[in-house]
Amino acid sequence: MANALQDQLLKAGLASKQKVRDVKTQKRRDKKAKVDDGSAALKQQIAEQKKQQAIKDKQLNEQRFKQAEEKGQVRGLITEFGKFAIDIPKEAEIKFNYTLENKIYSVYITDKIQTQLLNGSLGIIRYEEKSYLVPHKLAERVNLLVPQWCGYLWDANDTASKAQVTEEDDPYADYAIPDDLMW
Repeated sequence: MANALQDQLLKAGLASKQKVRDVKTQKRRDKKAKVDDGSAALKQQIAEQKKQQAIKDKQLNEQRFKQAEEKGQVRGLITEFGKFAIDIPKEAEIKFNYTLENKIYSVYITDKIQTQLLNGSLGIIRYEEKSYLVPHKLAERVNLLVPQWCGYLWDANDTASKAQVTEEDDPYADYAIPDDLMW
């Protein structure tokens, strides 16, 4: 008896079998959509926790920055990396990309400077829209006090965890790396 109206409409030719199936499918979808499995509340709770954590982290960073600024360490660092920064030669042709706060920045460097950056004897600091090439120890100190300024800093733990292929074992040692593969 539940489908008596549908049967009557089908017999009268006012509805088709396809239309009846579509209506049943739509009813089933609507019923599923109304069921609350708690995922919306869970997603909202996770989003709220992320917001609170981000606010907490930002306040903690600001507090550390203020403490360091009070001690005069930040001003000292600014003058120090201004004094010890390595000048980039005008004939630099290699584009070295690094990321800082989800943005990609580039610096044109020479082969020698690139080798020093990749070996860990230099680091890159970005302060007031300018990039500075500084000694590694100074870059580490900047990273400890003001991590949002440290653009590129070689980390021994990163390379130690990766398996390095020695030049004797490298099967591709005879092949030159094309320039367009450099990042």
